[in-house]
Amino acid sequence: MSLVLLYTVVRGLVILALVYASLIALTHWAVRSRRISPFGVWPRFMRRVSDPVLQSVERRVIMSGGNPQNAPLWLLAVVIAGGLVLLSVTGWLIDALVRLSWAAQGGRRFWLQTIVSLVFTILMGAILVRVIASWLGIGPYRRWMRPVMALTNWLIDPIRRILPPFGMFDFSPMVAYLVLYVVRGLVLGML
Repeated sequence: MSLVLLYTVVRGLVILALVYASLIALTHWAVRSRRISPFGVWPRFMRRVSDPVLQSVERRVIMSGGNPQNAPLWLLAVVIAGGLVLLSVTGWLIDALVRLSWAAQGGRRFWLQTIVSLVFTILMGAILVRVIASWLGIGPYRRWMRPVMALTNWLIDPIRRILPPFGMFDFSPMVAYLVLYVVRGLVLGML
């Protein structure tokens, strides 16, 4: 199967999941706002097709102390976020496979460029994970966050000491990301 076809299939599946979750959310909204009767053909059909998925989402919402009537919106949010992550990971994997096939045909210089680019991409991705985790209130001492912190502390900590504080905002990860972006361009330009 061609890599373009694989990406097209994944994108189609994400779009189908988005349409499915959107229809569920819109139908539940229309029933709750009394725009349509809950006993009509369409709401009963949507309830039948959505119950297997929504029941697990409702359980998780209840366990976290939320309102189970918001489960369709949570499902829509998870489908959107998961779809974006899935498309990003698929695109990254396809790009990596294409680079590896080029590297197999290229010489040592191309291998070196690929490895250097991969190292910078991992570091920049770790900074993004660190920032998003801080937004979500995920502590730096969690087991899966330790490698992210180890990859980024060596660069962010010195910048944090130099950069003056701006209230509750910490711009040191953004500056570190920009530094890595510039250094990557310089290093790859020299290779």
